[in-house]
Amino acid sequence: MTVAVTGPTGDLGLAVVDALERSRAVKRIVGMARRPFDPADQGWRKTEYREGDVGDESSVRDVVKDADAVVHLAFTVMGEGDRTREINVDGSRRVFETAAKAGVERICYASSVAAYGFHDDNPLWLTEQIPARGTKEHFYSAQKAEVEAVLAEVLLRHQKTVAYVFRPCIVAGPRARMMLEEMPYYRLSSAVPDAVAGLLASMPVLKPVIPDPGTRFQLVHEDDVASAFLAGVRGKGQPGPYNLAGRGTIQMSDVAAELGWYSVPVPDLAVDAAAEVISRLPMIPESISWIHAVRKPVLMKVDHARKELAWEPKHTAKATLKAMVAAKRAGGPAAR
Repeated sequence: MTVAVTGPTGDLGLAVVDALERSRAVKRIVGMARRPFDPADQGWRKTEYREGDVGDESSVRDVVKDADAVVHLAFTVMGEGDRTREINVDGSRRVFETAAKAGVERICYASSVAAYGFHDDNPLWLTEQIPARGTKEHFYSAQKAEVEAVLAEVLLRHQKTVAYVFRPCIVAGPRARMMLEEMPYYRLSSAVPDAVAGLLASMPVLKPVIPDPGTRFQLVHEDDVASAFLAGVRGKGQPGPYNLAGRGTIQMSDVAAELGWYSVPVPDLAVDAAAEVISRLPMIPESISWIHAVRKPVLMKVDHARKELAWEPKHTAKATLKAMVAAKRAGGPAAR
């Protein structure tokens, strides 16, 4: 097989390309990124570099030609919603359309648990039968859901191409370059009311402080997500959406304990009050829109992936957290 990958050097891309490199079914990998990279630096032997951008049609056309499968990972979480739309929504449409027109058999897209949205009427445990509605006040959530809709629209017009849509929870691990401060639950500290912020400021300064709203969340190891993508690339199971999460749940107090930091409980009323105020703002700063992610647990069942893909996460949420923190302490990718 020949596999094209957009975003091969991102947090998830490294793990996915590693998995593709190890697969005997994959003979050639073409990775497109805006910045030059040498595949040999990662020990990759099957991978070829293409300089390009999802915003450029000729670049996309070049990377998907002759591909049997396309893995679309390119997505930005930096900046405000309007600034990212060209990459996340328009760029994804360009990749999907171009791949389908080129006769690509399978598209594997990296969506997110955030695509479900943070709605009060969501069930405690989400399954793939729940529609991906997104949350309009949270641009990342809204755009993830919109891109899924774009993909469905493209597939209706090009019925020879099928797609696997993977919805992982927070992806972490020893190689993940996502810093702790980028976790949505950590960002709560920039959005809580003044009274709670004052409480955090009064804590001793010997250790950092993480606010803990008590919301449970899931982690999934980067290698476990990569194994699911490999199953999709190879056409295992039925195409469609798949939830991905490691076993068990954690809270921000677990993160603080692993780091040796402080955690301070944040009252539900404080979170709800802050979210209500934020939802009324005409322009919501990206840094505080993440508060919608902590108002209600967003937890997923992964039975569908187990049954269809024979997928079983090898790492629990707590083990994944330990691996990420250990890499941070050792000065590895997670510390950058």
